[in-house]
Amino acid sequence: MTTTRPLRIDDLYRFAIPDQPALAPDGGRVAYTLTTQDAGLDRPVRSLWLVATDGGAAPAPRRLTTGPDDHTPSWSPDGTTLAFLRGGQLHLLDCGDGKIRRLTELDHGAATPVWSPDGSRIAVTAEVHRQAPDEPVVVDRLGKVDGRGMRGTGRTQLFVLETTSGHVTRLTLGDFHVTGTPAWSPDGTRLAFPAAVGRDYDLTGAVAAHVVDADGPTALPTPLGPAAGPVSAVAWHPDGDALLLTGRTAHGAGHDSLRLQPLDGSAPTALAVALDRNVMPGGSGYPGALPQFDGPKGDSVVFCARDRGATRPYRLLLDDRPGLASPPAVELPLPAGSGVSGCSVAAGKAALAVADSASYGEIELLDLKTGELTRLTAHMADTLPDVTLAPVTEREFTISDGTRVHGLVTRDPQTPAGGPLLVDLHGGPHNCWAPHADPVHLYHQELVSAGWTILTLNIRGSDGYGEDFLTAAVDAWGEGDERDVLEPVATLVAEGLVDPERIALTGYSYGGYLSCWLSARSDRFAAVVPGGLIADLPSLVATSVEGLEIAHEEITDPDRRRELSPLTHVDAVRAPTLILHGLADDVCPAGQAEQWFHALRTRKVPVRMVLYPGGSHLFVLNGRPSQRADYSRRVVDWVTRHTRRPFDGPVPHAASAPEPAGSR
Repeated sequence: MTTTRPLRIDDLYRFAIPDQPALAPDGGRVAYTLTTQDAGLDRPVRSLWLVATDGGAAPAPRRLTTGPDDHTPSWSPDGTTLAFLRGGQLHLLDCGDGKIRRLTELDHGAATPVWSPDGSRIAVTAEVHRQAPDEPVVVDRLGKVDGRGMRGTGRTQLFVLETTSGHVTRLTLGDFHVTGTPAWSPDGTRLAFPAAVGRDYDLTGAVAAHVVDADGPTALPTPLGPAAGPVSAVAWHPDGDALLLTGRTAHGAGHDSLRLQPLDGSAPTALAVALDRNVMPGGSGYPGALPQFDGPKGDSVVFCARDRGATRPYRLLLDDRPGLASPPAVELPLPAGSGVSGCSVAAGKAALAVADSASYGEIELLDLKTGELTRLTAHMADTLPDVTLAPVTEREFTISDGTRVHGLVTRDPQTPAGGPLLVDLHGGPHNCWAPHADPVHLYHQELVSAGWTILTLNIRGSDGYGEDFLTAAVDAWGEGDERDVLEPVATLVAEGLVDPERIALTGYSYGGYLSCWLSARSDRFAAVVPGGLIADLPSLVATSVEGLEIAHEEITDPDRRRELSPLTHVDAVRAPTLILHGLADDVCPAGQAEQWFHALRTRKVPVRMVLYPGGSHLFVLNGRPSQRADYSRRVVDWVTRHTRRPFDGPVPHAASAPEPAGSR
């Protein structure tokens, strides 16, 4: 009989998580990125791996590259070569002899490589005109980059590279930003891409689809369709006469949707309208994949959308194109509760990166005709064979105004009722908690093994429950969603599941904001740990990467921003508070943490602030493993110390958080 144990924070260094699947054109192989952690270098390591798709006869996955920073694989049309990024530069891997050739020497690296239909060229985006680190930063437009600060004169532009000679042609020359992955026309003569263009693009936030000739260059790409709402992704229909656009049709909070935009500029056709779910093109913290046509005629589209906290794959038939009626989208068969973080379609199949209750992600193959699902990798079982994750139970709570809130309760079934509770709040505000395994919040597993219950809630504003729910807290941050936290907590107390005197609160980003807000609005919480927080909305709007978006889409009235700032209500805070924040955070700048710390310390509220050098807003997802482990240890230590009763004894050694070098 195999003995298993709970996951511990230090198991972070044993993680091996696959993502970015790329299915070969013939459907016979999947290349993917595997992320591990190097304790000596104190950094994530990414390398390319390959696995065959022929079921039980398939050999084990094999490593193609050594890293430490190899990622974003992309197959050539003939399936003989893999393009990928190494240290930000484009490389080509010959799948026959295994030789690797560097293709670019771009000053600031490149983004996702996209092959031309004939395989002779690759399109990439790259930044130009960025100041050197020791040069003055000249700023004439709004714009910041998380982890780097002001964008200055830097602009993201489109390039094409000859795969044989390596010759580079810059296709776009204007004062604008290419904001997404380009797409080739089926005949290889043009490229489409989303871009922020216009005299005041930094003020309007408008992002539209544009088209350029692939031989370029051009200073002004041709816009396609209306520019009223931001376009996040484009794909070219195999017929060559239309673009598939992902995005919104108007500014304001809401779902990304799909629409088919004819190249003649006529009105677009809205797709999958009845689904009422947010289309997920993929991004850090927002798992998904670019929508892709299936088959040479483009008879269907495979895309990802979020439902009840999980990103799921869908297929939309386009047999009636170009009619105005949109057929219903069909969810592809995956086990309940699992979620997708990557998808690649070819030869009637889809290669997926799938997380479930027992794994942070494995590569699986879905036959789009039969619905048969085959798991191709078992990295977590190989690296953590002795670990069992704590079970998650889904709950629904009916709030006093009739709103139904979906929640997840994580606890050891053997733990007696009446123990401590940690409430954890997600970011966004339009993100969500998923019911599958989570490699980020390691403190959940550590606390559950110590007898805690974890409550995560998809409060109003969360993604995966329809657009009305998604926008329910617009112009009402805190005020509109606080009951969605407090009332479920009261329910668990009334049920006797948790001790009302031993309840702690944490959250990151918007969850950090709401943790600060609730600590001023309720005395329910014995300890509070806001991370990547927001304390003052007026100053956030002026300094954040997302400041303009918040001002235009979330809280439009400046007076409301002051009213809804936790800093406005700080006099009521009493709970011991631990602030955790990245020093290079440009989404919620570190000044937000400093303001909250100053306000609590001058009011003599027990408070500690820990700042992580070099930590961007997303350092808790992909930053230095030592900092991510330290973050989790500090959460465990703080909530344990400030909620324990005298008979509990000392804080467990595993929960201790030493002072790391460089933090304060």
